Amino acid sequence: MTNLEKYNDIFVQVFGADVAQLGDNYSKETVAEWDSVHQLNIISLMEETFDLMLDPEDIMACTSYIAGKEILARNGVEL
Repeated sequence: MTNLEKYNDIFVQVFGADVAQLGDNYSKETVAEWDSVHQLNIISLMEETFDLMLDPEDIMACTSYIAGKEILARNGVEL
């Protein structure tokens, strides 16, 4: 499984999303279910999946699919 597939799987697990839904417009502004609990679940799974410890700033900034990809890139994870 590629890193991108692992990343997409996080959103499938947290939201039950279809991979085809994931993209630039998938964010807390467009997903009604996206709340603080879901956001923490995303962070937890990102840390576990990619063996990271994210900074509080990254945790707060992870408010979209694209933001999560940028956070992973800053932490050395290639998608």
